[in-house]
Amino acid sequence: MPDVVSNERVGRALLREEVSERIKRYILDNRLRPGAPLPTENELCAALGASRSSVREAIKTLDALDIVEVRHGHGTYVGRLSLSALVEGLTFRGLLSPDDEFGVLSDLVEVRELFERGNAARIIDSLDPEHLDSLDALVDRMGRGENSVEADRAFHALLVHPLGNELVSQLTDAFWDVYTTVAPHLGLPTDEHDTVQLHRGIVNAARAADLDGFAVAVVAHYAPIKHRITAARA
Repeated sequence: MPDVVSNERVGRALLREEVSERIKRYILDNRLRPGAPLPTENELCAALGASRSSVREAIKTLDALDIVEVRHGHGTYVGRLSLSALVEGLTFRGLLSPDDEFGVLSDLVEVRELFERGNAARIIDSLDPEHLDSLDALVDRMGRGENSVEADRAFHALLVHPLGNELVSQLTDAFWDVYTTVAPHLGLPTDEHDTVQLHRGIVNAARAADLDGFAVAVVAHYAPIKHRITAARA
């Protein structure tokens, strides 16, 4: 009997995955954009050749991944396609085991640095005077201690925003969310170095169109964070 139950569960999981793939293919084939309504449940069943229970299970799975959005009383829509599932997965992994905690943080910091340092030339070319003034204003907020964590997050989001690369912007926000959730759990300090000066150095280099100086400033900004992770990991 246990084998029969296990086989049934595997079969349902495989069917749910197959119907999920059909729904994703339907979205792609019909060129539906985020926020576009999906057909009703009955229409999906007919279009996909699937049972109502299979469609419902698939919709639940896709809703959790933000591929679709279920608005109760209104219907099902194409989701925002955010990286919320990635954030939750990485956060859980970082909190789950001591071995993974520091590894997750170290990897996230390295990728964030690579985003900014690797795109240094494009960032400098893309930042107009208004963007630079906004970055300076955020650094001023950090200096006054006014929601400095949020100002720090907004600073890095704004730094890559002019690139026009939505994936880089989403990943920057996602990695920030994971870091700020996992780091306190590990007891990592956040005010060990002059964060205002480090952020100001990035803005000053960008304003001067100093490519080498910008890269150096980015490395200097992430160096204390890397040091804290390494010290805590030892």
